[in-house]
Amino acid sequence: MEGEFNPSGELDAGALFVLKSRGSRLHCGYHLNQVAGLLGMKRDMGTSVLNSMDISRTEDAGLVVDSSTELDAGAKFVLKSRGSWLHCAYHLTTTIVAPALLSLPYALSLMGWFAGVFCLTLAALVTFYSYNLLSLVLEHHAQLGHRQLRFRDMARDILGPGWGKYFVGPIQFGLCYGAVIALTLLGGQNLKLRSMQLYQFVMLYGVLILVLVQVPSFHSLRYINLVSLVLCLAYSACATAGSVYIGSSRNAPTKDYSVKGSKQNQAFGAFNAISIIATTYGNGILPEIQATVEPPVKGKMFKGLCLCYVVVVTTFFSVAISGYWAFGNSAQGTVLANFMIDEKPLLPTWVLLMTNVFSLLQLSAVCVVNLQLTNEVLERKFADPKLNQFSIRNVVPRLILRSLSVIIATTLAAMFPFFGDINAVIGAFGCIPLDFVLPMVFYNVTFKPSKNGLIFWGNTLITTIFSALGLLGAISSIRQIILDANTYSLFANL
Repeated sequence: MEGEFNPSGELDAGALFVLKSRGSRLHCGYHLNQVAGLLGMKRDMGTSVLNSMDISRTEDAGLVVDSSTELDAGAKFVLKSRGSWLHCAYHLTTTIVAPALLSLPYALSLMGWFAGVFCLTLAALVTFYSYNLLSLVLEHHAQLGHRQLRFRDMARDILGPGWGKYFVGPIQFGLCYGAVIALTLLGGQNLKLRSMQLYQFVMLYGVLILVLVQVPSFHSLRYINLVSLVLCLAYSACATAGSVYIGSSRNAPTKDYSVKGSKQNQAFGAFNAISIIATTYGNGILPEIQATVEPPVKGKMFKGLCLCYVVVVTTFFSVAISGYWAFGNSAQGTVLANFMIDEKPLLPTWVLLMTNVFSLLQLSAVCVVNLQLTNEVLERKFADPKLNQFSIRNVVPRLILRSLSVIIATTLAAMFPFFGDINAVIGAFGCIPLDFVLPMVFYNVTFKPSKNGLIFWGNTLITTIFSALGLLGAISSIRQIILDANTYSLFANL
């Protein structure tokens, strides 16, 4: 009889060709979710909002998997999936290659030539590897019909609900919003003139961010971030040329490459340098960036990462090596500070002005990109996804809440001009888990590589080492806050 159980073990053609038994428990769950989603669509055909993010192509099989579920306003309005791999590269470059790279000569001065360049190289290799792993996990879920749009979505689906809500979500938000405060403070410091107080310049810079934050979606920033890419190349070239010029001039400062301080201070300084380097390479919003890519997403993030890291290697290594070569262990927190002695420039004034303008303009792009996470959270909570993005119902809350988020960040930056020390702690607790630890964990849990293989143990080793380094970096950063605490005062004119 057709369809009856065959004790001989032979399968009929329908079972053999259509009902292949090759899926995992995870695949089974996705099939069940899709059936439930289709039943819900039939019931609510008139009112459901289709999730274009969950449409992906399984290119090898030539199939389209459509898991049509309802999008929240944050995903629908802020994380629009319309970008190409080039746009992805612009976003990645803006989040990683920021004026924080001008502090890399100082990081090398805390470690010396060999250890400094080694850590800089290792961080480049590990972050490129970890970002690629994170992208592969996202592509895998997208091909199975469940595209994850946010870091906290990944944590929730892969590790469990509590990981997204209580660990990744708060850390990511603290990292990105802390970066906004620190960048606003840095922008005010770059604008500062003698005749006014620092907090006044911070507020002026906050007005610029207040305008830019109203750009409606992450994808809408693509051309701003292209300009940002050009600007970071420009001020890095200026900083490198300035260091080489000063280091080879007659009045070049004495070059001493020894690491200063006692053994204890050297050890804490090295951990602090590791935090600086990790924070400089940090991204923290790679899933949100990949969410802006138009499906199918396969291979696009890798191409974007390759272009991004060409810029990363060019700028980071040129600035770090030239700055440390020129100033040795006298390198200051930002290499631009070494271009002045007793308020007298060691370079032509126009070069200093041009470098500051380039870095200041790029700061604003970096600041707005880091605000996208805040924008997405606010949009998800207060906007209505069933109405048009530019309807009065959605525009008014967006304008008010985005403006309020910038006003709060600007006020905190003006109140706490020592926020750089606090941000180092946020970087240690935020950048290292998000960029050096979780991508390896996500990959091992999702793909389950063999425990006898190199990938599993390599990922486990990276996770262990960088978890320990993150903890030590956080301790070192907290120690620095304690040492500097007697110099802190609200609204100080630093």
